[in-house]
Amino acid sequence: MKDADRLAGRPPLVLLVPALAGLAFLVLPLAGLLVRAPWSTLGTRLMQDQVLDALRLSLVTATLATVLCLLFGVPLAWMLARVPFRGVRLVRALVTVPLVLPPVVGGVALLLVLGRRGLVGGWLDEAFGITFPFTTAGVVLAETFVAMPFLVISVEGALRAADLRYEEAAATLGAGRWTIFHRVTLPLVAPGVAAGAVLCWARALGEFGATITFAGNFPGRTQTMPLAVYLALETDPQAAIVLSLVLLAVAVIVLAALRDRWMTTS
Repeated sequence: MKDADRLAGRPPLVLLVPALAGLAFLVLPLAGLLVRAPWSTLGTRLMQDQVLDALRLSLVTATLATVLCLLFGVPLAWMLARVPFRGVRLVRALVTVPLVLPPVVGGVALLLVLGRRGLVGGWLDEAFGITFPFTTAGVVLAETFVAMPFLVISVEGALRAADLRYEEAAATLGAGRWTIFHRVTLPLVAPGVAAGAVLCWARALGEFGATITFAGNFPGRTQTMPLAVYLALETDPQAAIVLSLVLLAVAVIVLAALRDRWMTTS
């Protein structure tokens, strides 16, 4: 114990110096944002119509995208965790592709599939008059595309860690598969579902590349907060800082809420 305490109390400089440099690299930009923020006019700027419209649209679309992710992502995670089939690794890899795919490429891919001349979008336009590009619905779809992997990974991990004996006991008592799923499985993995939903919502709220490519940047219709920040940088940098502060506050709240999910407590 004494040796361990002695080693823990004397970190080598060859590790300490780059560690502190890395910490400064990550923290200083955030500190710069706080220092340069127009605190005296913050309330007034937050009440501007453009800011309120972008905030309202962001909250609505991120919430709708999270609902879609829950609707499709939870069953997908269950299939990956509980249904053995050939090619499951390939499917899992495809599900996680949006995590590493440049968002702009995701927007282009959505256009090629759901655009008016896309593989599916052309048929939807001709048969039902439904179009997604450059609409609020397009924003929701773009956010869903980039955010769903966060939910699937979280829920699949929770399903793999869950104790199967409870489900087996319910099966021996005559419960059907659907009853077992929504009465036993879902309560067991509820923390994982909640954590995935929060991460999914935060990712959708901060989505930029796929949104501007697939839905455009139209105030009141497709201009979410990240897009408003991008536009404000050219016309009103102070407004861009205010919007950035709001997104930073959301990120801090999300990380604080999920602290027990990703940080080991002492």
